Amino acid sequence: MAADLLVRRAEYTDPADGAAIVMLLDAYASDPAGGGEPLSDFAKANLVRELALRPQAFSIIAFDGDAPVGLVNCIEGFSTFKCKPLVNVHDVAVLASHRGRGIAEQMLALAETIARERGAVKMTLEVLSGNVPAVKLYTRIGYAGYQLDPAMGTAQFFQKWL
Repeated sequence: MAADLLVRRAEYTDPADGAAIVMLLDAYASDPAGGGEPLSDFAKANLVRELALRPQAFSIIAFDGDAPVGLVNCIEGFSTFKCKPLVNVHDVAVLASHRGRGIAEQMLALAETIARERGAVKMTLEVLSGNVPAVKLYTRIGYAGYQLDPAMGTAQFFQKWL
């Protein structure tokens, strides 16, 4: 673990935090676990402003000294069955140079604290099955696939581009 590690909520109005969010998300998007393609120029130019417009969004940044090294982006949703908020962990990114040091776990712990403060009933996330270190981390800290009725199987994540 980095001795000078600081994990805190990002301020979308702070230009340094904004630059860190874009840099870290671009590094994640460029990684095979993030799809292997950098963010578009449009996303880089507009991401932080768009996040700031959404009160349901919040981000966590990890710093090793002054250098940003990790990012978690969260978006609040709503559980209709529980009639309470939920928080989706949309992105978990740690620079390759800092992986394996417990940074993602610390960022997710802060995200959980914020989710509880918001009254969330659960947190959700998605992970590629081939991202074994992430799957191990998420399982170890309490995330699991879910099912409503074992006879119906486990839930799957689908997408449709618009």
